[in-house]
Formats: sequence, structure tokens, C-alpha cells
Amino acid sequence: MGNKPGHRQFGNVRRRESGRWQASYLGPDGIRRFAPSTFPDETSAGRWLTLREADLIRGEWNDPDLGRISFGNFGASWVDEHELSPRTRELYKALLRLHIDPFLGKKELAKIGPETVRKWRKDLQDADRSADTVAKAYRLVRAIMTTAVDDERIKRNPCRIKGADTAARAERPVASVKQVYALAEAIGPRFRVFVLAAALTGLRWGELIALRRVDIDLDDATISVHRSFAELSGGRLVAKRPKSAAGIRTVPIPAVLVEELRVHLVKYVEPHAESLVFTGERGGTPKRGSWRSTVKWTAKVKEAGLPAGFHFHDLRHTGNHLASRSGASTRELMHRMGHGSMRAALIYQHHTDARAREIAAALNEVVARENKPGDDEGGTGLPALAR
Repeated sequence: MGNKPGHRQFGNVRRRESGRWQASYLGPDGIRRFAPSTFPDETSAGRWLTLREADLIRGEWNDPDLGRISFGNFGASWVDEHELSPRTRELYKALLRLHIDPFLGKKELAKIGPETVRKWRKDLQDADRSADTVAKAYRLVRAIMTTAVDDERIKRNPCRIKGADTAARAERPVASVKQVYALAEAIGPRFRVFVLAAALTGLRWGELIALRRVDIDLDDATISVHRSFAELSGGRLVAKRPKSAAGIRTVPIPAVLVEELRVHLVKYVEPHAESLVFTGERGGTPKRGSWRSTVKWTAKVKEAGLPAGFHFHDLRHTGNHLASRSGASTRELMHRMGHGSMRAALIYQHHTDARAREIAAALNEVVARENKPGDDEGGTGLPALAR
């Protein structure tokens, strides 16, 4: 009698020989589904069935078999199937291999809940992973789990830690115009314009080293950005299109850079249209590590009066600040930087404190000048500009 199935309107419970209770039901696809584990009593088994019935009524039922794939297998497929730049694909695979799969890789998607994600993230932090690495790994897990939700493998994304997708970063240094020119001079004639172009156009390293003669229009004073070089592990360079439509752009350049480029093209660039603009003495494309050592970057940074730890990317940072201080609008900054969203452009506008102080000082002079005693012809006691 103990093994006789229970009679219910939805599902079925039965007592096993072990004394524990098993619950099952027929899914919308006609396949019988069993609870992932047995229950200590009939009430607990019935409660589980009640929850499954509620899912069906709300239209929130998921095929539990879909959630039984391991995170490692699903994550690897996710990286292979998504359209990613070569460098981003390499980064994601490294994050999975080093920081995610060792903890989450063998777990089934359906068994990864918020508590599991919190523990995994805490373990990364306890293992002294950098805040930036932890944030990148968390963003990748969240993106993979979002796809799992879309594929109806799981009901909800377990990545719900507020602020876990960002890492606080120290404010990067900004060079003055004099320091930029001092650094360019110290680097030497072959890469002088390379440094100036980074600061005066805001182009990224990969965009600069991919520039060809045909991309530069000195008569129109513009540089066209159509591609970039991604440097993979081992130093291999791969040409790629910008990751968004905003990355394909034409950047106007100041007249001072036009003349510098004119001389550079004559002295260091082959005459045909596809010739790379910035190359080493043997015609090779600069690679970050070897280029830094070749030009003795650290020593030259110090020679130019810049702080230790000043990176080449800080020249782009400097150029964006200069453009913002010049009065560029948010939309103009977005175009110049090659960004499709306002977030990065707003950062530079937010940090133009020097320009804000200049405006405040000028306003103070206007108020002081027009609010002198005896100048209030209308007797209002207000400065003229306030009337």
C-alpha cells in the first residue's frame, strides 16, 4: 500500500521503499518530469508540485532538462557563438579558464543561484584578484546567464549584486600641452608624430598603428578611422573593424598636427596609398611591449616631467580633456572618441573643472565691473546683466 501513487489533481506523489517521497508531473510536452530529489514527507512533495503547477498557470514553466547543462559547456558555446572582436574573444576565454570555470564550470545552470554567485565572487576577492578582473568576470557570467534566461534554460538571472559590474579606478593623469610636446621631443623624430597624434586626435593605440596613408587627408585636415589592429597573446596583430558603427568616423585635426603629419609622411612613410603611417625603422608595426622598451618609454615620461605610471593611453585621455575644454558638446565628444553612448563623453565634461573655474572667474569680473557704485542707473541695486 505504501508504494501506491497518491491521487492529486496535478502531478503524482509516491512513497519509495526508502520511506522518502517522490514527486512527478506531466509537462506541457507530454514528458513526465521528476523532482530533482526525494522529500522527507508527502506534504513537502505536494508543495513542490504546487509550485510547478503555479509556474504552468503563469506561463513561467521552463523545461528543467535545459537547465542541466553545465555552466562550462554553455559558457564556452556562448563565447564561440557571439560576434566578438579577436581580442575580446581571447579575453573572455581567459576569464572563463582562469577565474570562472574552476568554481562554476561543472555546476548545472539551474543549480547556480544568487548565493552561489556571491560565494564565487567572494572567493575571487579573497584570492587577491584585482577589482577590475573581478568586475570583468562578473559581467561575463551575468551576460552568459542573461542568454540562459532568454533561451528559457533558467527563470531568473542569479547575478544580482549591485555594483559588482564596476571597479573603482584611480583617476588617470592628464598631460599639459607642454608636456605632450616635451614627451614627443624626447621620444625622437620617428615617433614624434605618433605621440602628438595620440594626444591631439584622441585615437586609440590600435587605431593609430592601423592608419594608412590613404586615411589621412591633409588638404581637408581629417583622419578617417576604418579599422584597428588588435594585439593578441604572443604579439600577433589582427586587423578588425571597429566594434560599433560609432568607431568608424572622420576626425578633424588641428592645423599644428597637419604640418607635423606632412613632414612625417615625406620622411617615414612609403608613397603608396596602403602604406602604414607609423612603423619602426625596419618597417614593422609597433607592438606595445617591444615599442615601450625600444623608445625607453619610462625614462622619456620622466624626462618630460610626467608622473611615473603615465601610459600611452593617457595621451588619448589627455586629448579628450583638451577637446572638452575647447567647448566640444557631448555629441561632438562622442563622435571624436568613437563611442556610441554618452557615458564616456560625460565623464570628460564632468572633469573640466579648470574650464568651469575660468568661466566663474570671468563671470566674477563681469559682476564686479558692472556692479560698481554709481553704475546702477535704474536704481535696482542689481548688476546690469541681471536686469
